[in-house]
Amino acid sequence: MEYKLLLILLPSLLLLVECDVKQKPEKTADKKATKQEPLGASTKSTTKKPKQDSIKRQPKVKPATPSFQGQAAGSILSQVLQAGKFVPVGDTMTIKAGQTLDLRCKGSSVRWNYPHYLQEDDEGRLKIKHFGRYSQFILVNASAADTGEFSCGGYQCRGHDCHDGEEKTGKTFVFVTDPQELFVPTEDYYVVVQLRTRQPALLPCQVTNPLAKVTLHREFPPEEIPVDGVKIAYDLKKGFVIYQPKQSLAGSLFCIAEHGNLRQMSTKYMLIYVHYPSAPPKPTIEASVKSIRAGENFIVTCTVLGELEISVDFTWEFPGQQIGRPPYVRENTLQTRRGGQLMQQSESVLYIDEARAVDDGIYTCTAQNLQGSTSVTTRVTVLPASSTSRARNQG
Repeated sequence: MEYKLLLILLPSLLLLVECDVKQKPEKTADKKATKQEPLGASTKSTTKKPKQDSIKRQPKVKPATPSFQGQAAGSILSQVLQAGKFVPVGDTMTIKAGQTLDLRCKGSSVRWNYPHYLQEDDEGRLKIKHFGRYSQFILVNASAADTGEFSCGGYQCRGHDCHDGEEKTGKTFVFVTDPQELFVPTEDYYVVVQLRTRQPALLPCQVTNPLAKVTLHREFPPEEIPVDGVKIAYDLKKGFVIYQPKQSLAGSLFCIAEHGNLRQMSTKYMLIYVHYPSAPPKPTIEASVKSIRAGENFIVTCTVLGELEISVDFTWEFPGQQIGRPPYVRENTLQTRRGGQLMQQSESVLYIDEARAVDDGIYTCTAQNLQGSTSVTTRVTVLPASSTSRARNQG
């Protein structure tokens, strides 16, 4: 009985052994693969793959091309370098003589400002085109004389009435470099400049190249004038600014610009010192009488108390002018001390002889200096002549 049972179970046991033998090589292969991962080439390829995948997933970053739409926030003015390529303009920009200045300004209604003489240019070098969302400014064959400020801004129109709007503005100062011209050309050989007390004076030695070195000189006696940045300073866009004018600076001055091997002299500036008033005059007026009988004489005095060496001019308006009465005026100037300060008193006296009815009315004195003018008035009443006066005149 046991023998028969053994014969029945034997095929099943053999089948289990065969299955077990087939499974062992697979497990061994798995173990080998597991052991090789941290040490073999498969580890390196695993670390490289994320980098390759990330490069594929991320688009290549190209250098940004400046464009009209992508310019700096708040800027509406840009320069056209070539078709479809724009760059925002800065406070200054430089181009070479002979090149084309091509600017664009964003806005539906744009007004351009540029050096004044270009507005009268009849050579056809300047063109302005307006489009729906921007305006284009083109200046071909730029020259050293074109150096200056260029700006644009929006404006609003109602019918024929146009005025500046509340839109943004943009501006830049353009240097047009020329190997033969360091100074902006001018037709003037001499330029007269007034040195006014308490007011800055400008010597417009404008250069075409911002890299040029500029110095200030006196013609007689020949010497270089020191520029300290406080009393006298140099501005690339304007020239030399004299913040504290003095009489010692009066005379013939000029600028010298140097760049590379080129050295040039500017237009000469004739500086004239003028003692300039700090304010318009403040006159007072007074008549010798408020009322007077016809046939009698009176005067009206206009007085200005002000700074020393300040010239004051007087003019009169009075009723007698209507019948052609000429003004009889005497003027004088003297120095006086008020509150411990030495001042100048300027005076104008109007004489009216043998007053008549037509001399009745308002008397106006206008005092004027370089800063402006001021008018003051007073009234004089002319009464009928008395019986005594009439008798005296008849006798």
